[in-house]
Amino acid sequence: MKSVNNSVIIKGNNYGIIVVLSPDISFEELKEQVTEKFRESSKFFKKAKMAISFEGRTLSNDEQREILNIIESNTDMQIVCIIEDDPKKEELFKKTLEQKLMELENNTGQFYKGILRSGASLEFDNSVVIIGDVNNGARVVSKGNIIVLGSLKGTAYAGASGNTNSFVVALDMRPTQIRIADTIARSPDKPLKDEVKEAKIAFLEDGNIYIEPLNKSVINDIRL
Repeated sequence: MKSVNNSVIIKGNNYGIIVVLSPDISFEELKEQVTEKFRESSKFFKKAKMAISFEGRTLSNDEQREILNIIESNTDMQIVCIIEDDPKKEELFKKTLEQKLMELENNTGQFYKGILRSGASLEFDNSVVIIGDVNNGARVVSKGNIIVLGSLKGTAYAGASGNTNSFVVALDMRPTQIRIADTIARSPDKPLKDEVKEAKIAFLEDGNIYIEPLNKSVINDIRL
């Protein structure tokens, strides 16, 4: 029999966590070890919203639900989606995102390459992909969508023409302010400690701006 440490292994990537489960122990014993492992690791998942995938062992739908219930009962983490086992998950996500970016370009979107420093301001009539960082004090305004392939620390105003379906995407989402159509969201006065840098999307729903991790299902739902 494998030890506890080898029977349940937690690995992270840019999009969430991978839980490697041993196929060599009973499911009841596995649940006990999942409980212990996540209880010990709970401090690393403070109110995080994560995607999750399982490797090493085939789980039925009922078994998956039991494992998810154990994880959420022993941590403050919220599992937002399950990603099917694929050794090339991140590559698949990146390719899917690249396809969406190409669609954006074909739909009269624009590209800007460079770092926007404090005091800089750019305005676009169409959706824009910024290849670089938007620093604190910089401002980007678009009548369509804004995609930042870098850090967003300044202000992003999407849907400036009143389009409530517009969105903002950034590989490192730490904006001073995000505005979509007529709705404004501001960052906390004090940045969150130990915040994981990951791709996120900001969108408008029911009059509120939500910022969520960017995963495959979200990418597939993007309408350009």
